[in-house]
Amino acid sequence: MSQTDAALIEASLLALAESGTEVRHRLFDRFFEAYPARRKDFLAREATTIRMTDETLQILYGLAGEESWVWPLVAELVATHQNYGHLPLEEYDAFVDLLVAELAEVLAEQWSAPTAAAWQRQSERLKAMIAKASAEWDRVLPRTGRA
Repeated sequence: MSQTDAALIEASLLALAESGTEVRHRLFDRFFEAYPARRKDFLAREATTIRMTDETLQILYGLAGEESWVWPLVAELVATHQNYGHLPLEEYDAFVDLLVAELAEVLAEQWSAPTAAAWQRQSERLKAMIAKASAEWDRVLPRTGRA
């Protein structure tokens, strides 16, 4: 019997906690390397990097568990991020992909094909949800006249 995505992701998160590794440092180094113009948007870098990393991990775990709170949170976060101007979906996608890549490196000994597949499935779901939220906000609050 195969494990569910939620169980595989939970096992990864527990292994990450046990390792004591903070994936956010290299995650954001990689993100800023790819998108250097975004550095200026992180005024409280320590707090922001903790929050964004933790929220993304929680959302991916919540998605795997079919939690009802995920969609409202993603929609709210996309709306909040619009305060920083237009954020291309490419940047959202890259952040999610970089997070999963960082997890794979940190948890290399525990990272299996089923684990990678679970994270990939939930990452794709999250990216689609972000795209949907962005499109819905654009319909309600067109970018014209906004930063």
